[in-house]
Amino acid sequence: MSGIYIHIPFCKQACHYCDFHFSTNLKNIDALVDAMLTEINLRKDFFKDAEIKTLYFGGGTPSTLNQKNIDAIINELNSSFTLPSNLSEFTFEANPDDITKQKLLKWKISGVDRLSIGIQSFNEEILKFLNRAHNAEMAVKALEDCKNTGFNRFSLDLIYGIPGRNLNEWRKDVEKALSYNPEHISAYSLTIEEKTVFGNWLKKGRIKPMEDNDVIDQYLLLVQILEDHGYEHYEVSNFAKPGCRAVHNTSYWNAIPYLGIGPSAHSFKNDQRFWNVSNNAKYISSLKSGILPIENEVLSIKDQMNEYLMTKLRLIEGIDTIEFKNRFGSDIMKDHENYFQEISSAGLGEFRNNFYKLTTRGKLFADEIASNLFY
Repeated sequence: MSGIYIHIPFCKQACHYCDFHFSTNLKNIDALVDAMLTEINLRKDFFKDAEIKTLYFGGGTPSTLNQKNIDAIINELNSSFTLPSNLSEFTFEANPDDITKQKLLKWKISGVDRLSIGIQSFNEEILKFLNRAHNAEMAVKALEDCKNTGFNRFSLDLIYGIPGRNLNEWRKDVEKALSYNPEHISAYSLTIEEKTVFGNWLKKGRIKPMEDNDVIDQYLLLVQILEDHGYEHYEVSNFAKPGCRAVHNTSYWNAIPYLGIGPSAHSFKNDQRFWNVSNNAKYISSLKSGILPIENEVLSIKDQMNEYLMTKLRLIEGIDTIEFKNRFGSDIMKDHENYFQEISSAGLGEFRNNFYKLTTRGKLFADEIASNLFY
């Protein structure tokens, strides 16, 4: 079961925390979409006979596209790949300021059956601090429009660990999100990246990161509230009602092949990883010449082992030690016996039924634990 990711590298304005590839110059949307159509056609043999089951429009902000551009991309995908009528999931990322009843109905007609909505917060001051394009009123209206048009499959994005924010404010955001009964919630700790506005402010002393213990408190509160409301904490940053995990994103963590289209988009198949140039002008120019702007690398066995550890430890199931041994010929529990004892004693992980999984607190250190297990 494979998936296709469409990267739309445009945003109305730059959020102060974002270091993804995007442009706030919306003049070149049509030219870039034309280049994406060419890339789709040039990569139509990527999957060969593999079945495509998921489609994901991400970014950037896909909801900046007009319906003509959306339909053009979908038509080219159908022409090049013959997408099945029974896709497991067609997710479309949208910001509240772009969502209207009319657009929702058009997206439905295009085949979109799931939205990922970038709420981040319902707090007006926090939204201004983050430099989001929407305000709290727009966030509420967007969710009400979803419900009023019968668009019930949606995921909400929230951010915690924001400087100056207290635990009670975070609780209000989580509870407000739950009041709309989303099937899925993604919550991310704010990371201050160097090449962002927040990164610049940090250097100048204009902001100070939240203390680690306060970030942990917000994370643990999030987990407690969502689990109390029946959500499964199936991945470090993701929570879902039973049967509502994000199918497309889960494929990334399970090493299922996927194709990425658009500037900076990544792809994966077998033992190879591919990535497109992170420059809109170079991307367009290359494809006008019929040349794919792609680089790739072949993953060594050690790379594959380490990637397995990095991704599986993020999931609720954890590391399948039998699968790891059968696939790579190494007994990870013996290879890292002392370290597993150490993190188990610290209450960060546990071994059960041939799986080693992290506890709720252990998930806070998933990347660090994985890197300490690297071969």
